[in-house]
Amino acid sequence: MNELLQFFIALPLLGFIISLLLPERKESLISWVAFGTVFIQLIALIIFIVFWIYDGANHLNLNEATLLKTDHYEFFIDFYFDKISAVYLFIGALLTSMITTYSRYYLHREKGYKRFFNTVLFFFFGYNLAILSGNFETLFIGWEIIGISSFLLIAFYRERYLPVKNAFKVFSIYRIGDIGMILAMWASHHLFHENITFMKMNNFELVNEHLQNHTLIGTFIALSLALAAAAKSAQIPFSSWLPRAMEGPTPSSAIFYGSLSVHLGVFLMLRTFPFWEHQTSMRIAIGLMGLTTSIMAAYMAKVQSSVKSQVAYSSISQIGLIFIEVALGLETLALFHFAGNAFLRTYQLLVSPSVVSYMIREQFYNFQPKAKGIKNTFPKRIEYALYIWSLKEFKLEQFMNFVLWRPLKTLGKSLDFLNLKRLILVFIPTFLLGVLLFEFKASIPLRLLNILPELFAFIGLLFVFKAFSERKSPFVAWILIVLNHFWIALAIVFNEKVDFTELLVYLSGIILAGIVGYLALLKLKKMEFNVNLNQYLGHVYEHPKFAFFFLLAALGVTGFPITTTFIGEDLIFSHIESNQVMLAFFIASSFIVSGIAGIRIYTRLFLGPHIKTYHELPYRSS
Repeated sequence: MNELLQFFIALPLLGFIISLLLPERKESLISWVAFGTVFIQLIALIIFIVFWIYDGANHLNLNEATLLKTDHYEFFIDFYFDKISAVYLFIGALLTSMITTYSRYYLHREKGYKRFFNTVLFFFFGYNLAILSGNFETLFIGWEIIGISSFLLIAFYRERYLPVKNAFKVFSIYRIGDIGMILAMWASHHLFHENITFMKMNNFELVNEHLQNHTLIGTFIALSLALAAAAKSAQIPFSSWLPRAMEGPTPSSAIFYGSLSVHLGVFLMLRTFPFWEHQTSMRIAIGLMGLTTSIMAAYMAKVQSSVKSQVAYSSISQIGLIFIEVALGLETLALFHFAGNAFLRTYQLLVSPSVVSYMIREQFYNFQPKAKGIKNTFPKRIEYALYIWSLKEFKLEQFMNFVLWRPLKTLGKSLDFLNLKRLILVFIPTFLLGVLLFEFKASIPLRLLNILPELFAFIGLLFVFKAFSERKSPFVAWILIVLNHFWIALAIVFNEKVDFTELLVYLSGIILAGIVGYLALLKLKKMEFNVNLNQYLGHVYEHPKFAFFFLLAALGVTGFPITTTFIGEDLIFSHIESNQVMLAFFIASSFIVSGIAGIRIYTRLFLGPHIKTYHELPYRSS
């Protein structure tokens, strides 16, 4: 049965490729391909699960393919199937088939009809890949696909200001959570001295043997996983992004932020539970996070004026309870809770437009004052304070701005002196100095040699900070992103046993995507006079295919799994020693911020209200 797991990855991928090739005017054919793909997957999955249960419901593991192997490292695609996978795959296929049926009519004659179904099938492929993943590397590929699909669906109404702005904000939070995934992968390589599979992670003796003498690394991995899960499932302090993700079409809100995508953090905690179940402090921390989120989100849901925002915060509250159940070790209850919450929120979001009119009519004809609840027993000061804090969403947005985005922008603006000319004059001599130091590293004092990797990685991090805050030239921002990867390569080369071919694997994708992106910017500059990053320009109106190819280039330089750089990133981390935590943090942060900066360039140049006023322009507040 192991070999059959490939089918559940190949079918969504095939459906996605076919949908890309179909002409945009063939609405019926596009929707039937999407529905047919998901429905065949659902039927095949039901048959597979029945036979799997009849066969004893044993855990299945399939090592699909080894993409890269060196003397000390192996990058392979691995699939794993158990009770958690069965529930998540079944719920995903059932709800996606319902959503595709609903969307056939809901989005009829919408100008982004094909784009919507393309993105949903791409998401469905990434979702299945993440759920069936048998190791962190495979999971991260699906994780990244789901992230970019979220961005594209929230920004579906790309001629409007708020959907585009909120899409970028959600993508940024997702990328912050990715730091946790990257650091967890790095630390697990050092803990287990291999690319650990989830099948092996279920072996209590193996995990316990490694954790006995490396408790600190075990806690670090668990905290990193909790960070990734909290960002993906909108737990405190990341809760404010979920209501803002409701700017997309109602079907995408239902499938992403009501049912499937928002529960992936829970899936990550369930999948890695055998690793951290004996870390009592970690279980308490995750339970407290879920409890805090559940209480705060419940209060925020009660004061929302929008039905979709109310459903979003209600979903966050229930997911907080699911985190508590996971922390208590109640796996089966958590799976039942996930299924119930997913079905309920999908239903609520799909009927939300109708419910509003029903409630208005009900209040008009049959108004009855509500009976007093528990909140009425609170002293009035506490009641009013809770009301105001709930309206302000407990200032979570301001907290994230103060802790994260404002320092990034401030630091980036302090580097405003780096224009294109100075960039070349500063980069080339400094980089050549670094290469010269590497050539003569045998004669460099050990204390200085230990500092150099962190120093070069920090310089690269400063480059992406500047790229993130650049508001004038996209050329400067793009070059900064590309050069950041060269600084990372220079930082890593000072560590032992780094082979030139490994650096080539890492840099080849960056160089290719960097050249393609730069040439695309030059071409855009010739076609359109205005290419600054100070506002949304909306050039996708007149250059949709060009925008698509630039998006691919932007994903290439940010390490998305379409070039060898994605494998190279993991390969780079395999050369960071377990005591080089600061180096690992600098490089992980560089990957994350460069991803945000790359998508920001695409967003500013191609999305949002068009700068040419002869195009239809919605109001900024729409």
